[in-house]
Amino acid sequence: MFLGADWVVKSVMLLLLAASVVTWGVCLVKYLEFNRTIRAMKADETRLDSASSLESVGTLGSATSVAIMDVARQELSGCADILSERSSDAMTDRLSIRLSTVEGDAIQSMRTGFSLLASIGATAPFIGLFGTVWGIMNSFIGISQAQTTNLAVVAPGIAEALLATAMGLVAAIPAVLLYNFFARQMAAVRRRLHNMTARVACLVSREVELAQAGRR
Repeated sequence: MFLGADWVVKSVMLLLLAASVVTWGVCLVKYLEFNRTIRAMKADETRLDSASSLESVGTLGSATSVAIMDVARQELSGCADILSERSSDAMTDRLSIRLSTVEGDAIQSMRTGFSLLASIGATAPFIGLFGTVWGIMNSFIGISQAQTTNLAVVAPGIAEALLATAMGLVAAIPAVLLYNFFARQMAAVRRRLHNMTARVACLVSREVELAQAGRR
């Protein structure tokens, strides 16, 4: 059917095939990325839960966790006067802003490829429909040229049309399902990121509190 199809329908089929390959390629990359990130974050949360200070946290496995810790250490060491309540409050505000920025950047990075899946899921059925319309149009042209409604004349164009429709669905359905799956994974990552930033902020607050209590 493919070899006998019109060049326009062939182009549609090849485009849909390429979209399907891209979909599964993105699926593989994102699955490995999410699996690795979530596993590292779980281990990092355990370290943060058992830590009593920033220095006792140790080495973290996730790049985002490392960035969060770096921000916390920078703000704590850069505080003008940790014994001053005014200065420590200003440091806490800056820390909250920077942690939110790190969290947002990490989420945006993890969302890479989502728009591609969404685009394929939304457009592939319509691209397949275009091939369907073109194939049916060829069937009507064949009828008019042959001056007959013989099935042998109509069948090739209809077969092309149905194949284009099927390929559009084959490309679109996995893209939509995978988008929804990774959206749920993204929600899990977002919760873990929020938990980690909260834990780090608590460690910084504890160190400030201990420093000010020691002064008294």
